[in-house]
Amino acid sequence: MRRYREDSSATLQSSDIGMLQRWPRLADSGVDQEFLAWLERRVRKISCSVDRIALAEMRSWHLDASTGNIKHSSGRFFTIEGLHTRTTHGTVAEWSQPIISQPEIGILGLLVRKHNGTLQCLIQAKMEPGNAKMMQLSPTVQATRSNYTRAHHGSATRYLEYFTDPQDHTVLVDVLQSEQGSWFLRKRNRNMIVLVEEDFAVDDGYRWVDVRDLRRLLRVEQLINMDTRSVLSCLPDGERGEPDTTRLLRWFTGVKSRHEVATRRVPLRGIEGWRYGPERITHDSGLYFDIVGVCVTAADREVLEWDQPMLSPRGQGVVSFVVKNFDGVAHLAVRARFQAGVLDAAELGPTVQCTPANYLQHPPRFLDYVLGASADRILFDTVLTEEGGRFYHSENRYMLIEADEDFPVALPPEFCWASVHQLEALLRHGYYVNVEARSLLACLQAVRCGA
Repeated sequence: MRRYREDSSATLQSSDIGMLQRWPRLADSGVDQEFLAWLERRVRKISCSVDRIALAEMRSWHLDASTGNIKHSSGRFFTIEGLHTRTTHGTVAEWSQPIISQPEIGILGLLVRKHNGTLQCLIQAKMEPGNAKMMQLSPTVQATRSNYTRAHHGSATRYLEYFTDPQDHTVLVDVLQSEQGSWFLRKRNRNMIVLVEEDFAVDDGYRWVDVRDLRRLLRVEQLINMDTRSVLSCLPDGERGEPDTTRLLRWFTGVKSRHEVATRRVPLRGIEGWRYGPERITHDSGLYFDIVGVCVTAADREVLEWDQPMLSPRGQGVVSFVVKNFDGVAHLAVRARFQAGVLDAAELGPTVQCTPANYLQHPPRFLDYVLGASADRILFDTVLTEEGGRFYHSENRYMLIEADEDFPVALPPEFCWASVHQLEALLRHGYYVNVEARSLLACLQAVRCGA
């Protein structure tokens, strides 16, 4: 198989990269030494590599002759299709793009237990082909339906039964949540947290960790994966009563009602503005993202070798909430985020969510404010990666910025102040809070508990 490299990061080898070389900030994380020793063992044990290959050279995926859509030979997993969008929102009224279509619902499941008066989470050290540092800390179960029903003919998913058949266990969280609406077409995953009481043997690839330590590790770049952040954000934070969300939801409904977003599937080959080649699909401007192919070998996965297409973003993104206290209560400046791939046109997103390189002439509102924040107003600032199973080296700089006295109390029409408690209440329901905002809420949990 011919393999090509466009830069020095195109091929990744894991065999001799130590824990502190991958995540230097771990040394100052305050996490106990037993956990660090376990993580070092896992880093040294994994053996995997990811090579960029031409789309035309993928063995298990084929390019449909009539549409150019990219499909797996089994008909399972996901497809890469074309999507055409028309909208009355924003400055661009119409466009076409590649998009990942994955209609099946996966499980993102976290087992928790009470141990010595502390809540602990069972996490796993998992390799994903799109991770720049290969391994990350994932939920107990992170699997698509194709994977956990073993469409790949690989090994079974560990601990799956706790989520498909909880029986006498206490289910703390069970909610369908969306993922990146600009890159996925109506993708949903079942976010679950299950409380267990009995002891059971834990495989070496898994580890119980205090929830406080897990939140503390969010400050380590590219260590806690997107799925863990999403589930962790849904973890109930005590019994504080139900907040009044009437005003917030009335504003949100009004914003959605003022705009239309109409989408239709189109053949991937020939969509306007995109170049479709045998090696990759890319935008004429060189911006946004590419569709690329990878070949993967991994000793610790259900399947030892496979190839697949991936979405490779161009440039690092910025995702940020501006935080302001009103009468001692922390509020976040949320934005109604319209995206082509979400189920209901828009979800509640962060104050800023963009890739700055895509907006050099007209930066999004408040981007300059966030990037220009003084050090004393930065509550959280860490580069975290997105879904490593579908996105290749997708990185966002996650930031929480404390507003100064000059930040406006009266926000533009597509923004609204929402208390943290209100957003946490909405997380008990699907399709209100987008995945980037959920990641930031997990980061905010770390700040609030002093982690």
